[in-house]
Amino acid sequence: MKWCKATRSSSNGENCVELAKLSNAIGARDSKDPDGPIHAFSAVEVAALFEDIRRGRYDVP
Repeated sequence: MKWCKATRSSSNGENCVELAKLSNAIGARDSKDPDGPIHAFSAVEVAALFEDIRRGRYDVP
């Protein structure tokens, strides 16, 4: 499985969320702990999260 992180992630690659396509879901993991747990989300859930991010829902004031 190929893990990807955001292109705007820090250059050292730490403290990032990585995503990968699983057989029937999208997996997410912490780049600091590649052998740690993988959290699985549906494509619909991930799309909704990305839309919320684009709309600024999680922006820090």
